[in-house]
Amino acid sequence: MVNPKALRFKQIKEKSLPATDRVIDRVLLTNDDGIDAPGLRILEEVAATLAQEVWVVAPEHDRSGTSHSISLHAPLRVNDEGMRRFSVSGTPGDCVVMALRHLMADAPPSLILSGINRGANLGVETVFSGTVGAAMTGLLLGTPAIALSQVFSDRDAVRWDTARRLAPGVIRRLWEKRWNANACLNVNFPDVPADQAGPMTLTRQGAGLVKNIDALPRVDPRGFTYFWLQFKRQPFEDQPESETAAVASGKVSVTPLQFERTNEAVYEDLGLMMAP
Repeated sequence: MVNPKALRFKQIKEKSLPATDRVIDRVLLTNDDGIDAPGLRILEEVAATLAQEVWVVAPEHDRSGTSHSISLHAPLRVNDEGMRRFSVSGTPGDCVVMALRHLMADAPPSLILSGINRGANLGVETVFSGTVGAAMTGLLLGTPAIALSQVFSDRDAVRWDTARRLAPGVIRRLWEKRWNANACLNVNFPDVPADQAGPMTLTRQGAGLVKNIDALPRVDPRGFTYFWLQFKRQPFEDQPESETAAVASGKVSVTPLQFERTNEAVYEDLGLMMAP
């Protein structure tokens, strides 16, 4: 019996560009929204036009907000979802580790693409993002990685077509640059139609929109209290070079991210305070 998922992605590849136009040998796709997320389906279509071989290793369900976490105290299960497609019972970081150290160990990917996330990953929010966390895990394991997100203002009307149309050119241009191996890239597509989007712009992380985190109480049908955690966002106020400012003006933001988070100003202050 033919696996319908395998057939669907075989058809996608048959419609993609000729092999001579595919600039990446082998690409790994993952996300934090889960194996069946619409953004991942779009990324698979995009990757088929850029890479000779596309692999997908993604969480079996939504694992948003899991950052760089990996499952050190729980076993992982891998399910075959079709032609070079696998779901994992863990986090986005787990997916990258399982791909690079098990599923693709004999022929590792040239590039990792994480996304396309449903919603922006800007400023402080990137610290919590599983989409960015997967790219950072790739960075830790020595593989170039790009996180991609589609900004929206209406959850029921995400502009997926903007990401679909812009992502191939953005990824191709960034791949040709071959950036320093000590960083991964965080890309956000603006909440405007593709033909109205501004140019790809180099940005800094900035503060973003997250102001706080709320714990919202609810009562279940049996009368017991439970809680939903929710980001509390603030109106846009960020420096001109930030990714938040770029996407607010309709541009595609590209921010290089690294693990080093030392606060230099506090380091200097503490150095003076602790000096003998």
